[in-house]
Amino acid sequence: MKRAPIGLFYGSSTCYTEMSAEKIQQYFGQENIDLYNIADTELTEVDNYQYIIFGIPTWDYGELQEDWEAVWDQIDNLTFTGKTIALFGLGDQIGYPDWFLDAMGYLHNKVLLLGATMIGYWPNEGYTFEESQALTSDKTQFLGLALDDENQFEQTDERIALWCEQLKADFQL
Repeated sequence: MKRAPIGLFYGSSTCYTEMSAEKIQQYFGQENIDLYNIADTELTEVDNYQYIIFGIPTWDYGELQEDWEAVWDQIDNLTFTGKTIALFGLGDQIGYPDWFLDAMGYLHNKVLLLGATMIGYWPNEGYTFEESQALTSDKTQFLGLALDDENQFEQTDERIALWCEQLKADFQL
């Protein structure tokens, strides 16, 4: 099986993260991204890619989505040195303003400590929230693409398009 240059791995309970993953794949072209739902895929599949995108929603009060929670400890056994990784996260900035995109921050910090090169940071302008574990230390950017399909669905497609343009340069594709 010939693999695409990018592996995109996501967890999705309500299909919003899955829909965003499919939009990202469409933007890059199916020949450039292989999609994997982590509920149906061994996480060791990550080891087959140098370029990786992870999609992770935040649930309730800063919690991991169930599929990510099920594989969380397995992440420590993967090889991230020499890999370039971008993240996108989904959250509800109005319903959970103190925990907006926290899971994306947890995942970022975990793979960064395991040696990954992180790309795809995203400006935090245009969002209304109180706190987030998914912000850079200077709090000016998210650690990946921030999506809120609950409150800003009409902005999702444009945000994905702009972010994918940024990633194409970062991934050097």
